[in-house]
Amino acid sequence: MKNLSFPVFKISHRRLSQRFSTRLRHGTAVLAAVLLLVWAMGTTFIYAAAPAQTMDTQKQTQQVINRIIDTINENYVFADVAKKMGEHLLNQLKKGAYKKITNPGEFARVLTKDLRDICHDLHLRVSYFPEPPRQRPDAPRDPEETRRRLSYSNFGFETVQRLAGNVGYLKLNSFMGAEYGGATAVAAMNFLANCDALIVDLRQNGGGQPSMIQLINSYFFDEPVHLNSFYIRKGDKTRQFWTQAHVQGKRMTQADIYVLTSKRTFSGAEEFTYNLKNMKRGTIIGETTGGGAHPVNFHYFEDLQFGIGVPFGRAINPISGTNWEGTGIKPDIEVPQEEAFDTAYKLAVKNLLAKTTTPEEKRRLERDINIGGYRLLGRKKVKEAIKLFKMNVELFPESFNVYDSLAEAYMTDNNKELAIKYYKKSLELNPKNENAKKFLKELEAKEK
Repeated sequence: MKNLSFPVFKISHRRLSQRFSTRLRHGTAVLAAVLLLVWAMGTTFIYAAAPAQTMDTQKQTQQVINRIIDTINENYVFADVAKKMGEHLLNQLKKGAYKKITNPGEFARVLTKDLRDICHDLHLRVSYFPEPPRQRPDAPRDPEETRRRLSYSNFGFETVQRLAGNVGYLKLNSFMGAEYGGATAVAAMNFLANCDALIVDLRQNGGGQPSMIQLINSYFFDEPVHLNSFYIRKGDKTRQFWTQAHVQGKRMTQADIYVLTSKRTFSGAEEFTYNLKNMKRGTIIGETTGGGAHPVNFHYFEDLQFGIGVPFGRAINPISGTNWEGTGIKPDIEVPQEEAFDTAYKLAVKNLLAKTTTPEEKRRLERDINIGGYRLLGRKKVKEAIKLFKMNVELFPESFNVYDSLAEAYMTDNNKELAIKYYKKSLELNPKNENAKKFLKELEAKEK
């Protein structure tokens, strides 16, 4: 069992600081807990250190089921589905489906499965707590304690990098609230601002909060655009989410955007992906995503030591009029997630080459990729250097220099056969290439 801490499921209606405020029409604070995916896709909460527990008679089983039914009937986004879920649990109880279950953790897992059999909603989950948590899972968290906790993972920002060819790379593992991670997001986007293309890697991203999604998306558009809406069952309200009218630093409105996805890409990460896909602002590469589009609130039953995360609303995209719940988002280019980066990088550079208008721009791109390859060689990353040099050969097949560099990389890798092959190709294109002549002579002498 995993000893897990709970994410913040609700926050008070407090304004984000002016510096990192998001342009949200009709307000967003009530939705700050939207898309809590690490919890939704994780393990039922049971603490490994706790002693073994057993269910306390059929009465406790009935009490837990009754409390769950009352909670979903009051809060679940689709009232008709909530009713069907409640009826299903009661039928299961009547048939004796829970009679032999004595372990409360197993009971929580079975209840989750039975509920999902009806709603097919991956955000809905029943949890059991062997010991009372130090803080209620559904209680507001201290902002400073939350900031310290989230800063340990750098607010989800794992890698920010400029790749050869002036392609930016952002590996983002979660969308923390902008009130906490806003400064980090601004720093990252300003570092990437001069890149001609950007790869956003969401393959390990399980979701997060909409304020960060808005903040990052705001760098991709000149004017405020409507990203998404959420319908909230209680109060029959719809709330809109727009990009910001102002961002700190330079926008990336002309940069090509590529988003990497996997089966683990979920909820908030899916919203980010779905926004760009529907607005035709990005190319999605990888695997179909997990399929969770409902915001969640957690309800803790302290007297019973159980709780349930209940989706209370649904996303509505302003273009499609629907969302990705249960279906996930199909990528524009479908490849195994392990191949997504290489596919995106090659496509990004190929598209940048297609945009060049002068011979000097082409030479600059070729030269930058070549330099990137030599930097990798210098760091003893020979296989990666070969991959980059091979890409340069594909992009610039008439350049003698790219073959010369690839040959040198193969020579470093002790692959004499391929080194000779590409030095010969370089000389074929430029018979005056003295560097190729020198190394080719040495390699052929060793072959004898």
